[in-house]
Amino acid sequence: MSYKVEVQSLSAWFGEHRVLKEINMSVRTSAVTAIIGPSGCGKTTYIRCLNRMHELVPGARVSGSVFLDGEDIYGNGVDPVSVRRRVGMVFQKPNPFPMMSVYDNVAAGLKLNGMHDKKKLDRTVEKTLKLANLWDEVKDELDKSGASLSGGQQQRLCIARALAVEPELILMDEPCSALDPSATAKIETLIRQLRKNYTVVIVTHNMQQAARVSDFTGFLYLGELVEYGDTNSIFENPKNKLTENYITGKFG
Repeated sequence: MSYKVEVQSLSAWFGEHRVLKEINMSVRTSAVTAIIGPSGCGKTTYIRCLNRMHELVPGARVSGSVFLDGEDIYGNGVDPVSVRRRVGMVFQKPNPFPMMSVYDNVAAGLKLNGMHDKKKLDRTVEKTLKLANLWDEVKDELDKSGASLSGGQQQRLCIARALAVEPELILMDEPCSALDPSATAKIETLIRQLRKNYTVVIVTHNMQQAARVSDFTGFLYLGELVEYGDTNSIFENPKNKLTENYITGKFG
């Protein structure tokens, strides 16, 4: 049993307001972990701490450790930019670069990292769009603006963009909340496929989605990790009454 991420005593603040309280969680390699909980409980802050995006907010700070393959990303001398290269992020609202083509959206990170060989770029763009289940829909329109795609296609394009630089971990912050049911189903299928080669952490407010796509689930409430375990156990036999009340819809 191996763990891609090990979170130890992680707390986070916005100014004087503490939003995460001593989180401890080990994220299994090549699995999908869902983070659930009501609005405002710290879900998005939590995953933003896993790639050091939280500290980009003025007045925000973190304590504790986040080990990525054994290295503390908050350790002395660790470059946060290098961390963000290793940890891909897919946001709630699809955000393709509007002035770029489909091709250039996928290739942007590769070019930033120094890849300029056209044949290599072509191969990687095709491979990544196939991984994102988007190639067949856009292969004849690679010069088209990424922003002209449908919402579901844009989100898969953003996933392809994140995958292109071969991250070690992929974070998804409610990636289906702005999508219709058909597009949501495609993203969920993609998430299940990605666990073959990637470790994925997804934030979702949708209990059914967490049950469908994840192997493990963590329940956050008021900044605390109330319960964490394999998804079937969390949903069918939760150990904590608060967890049971949340997943059965008694609050949230």
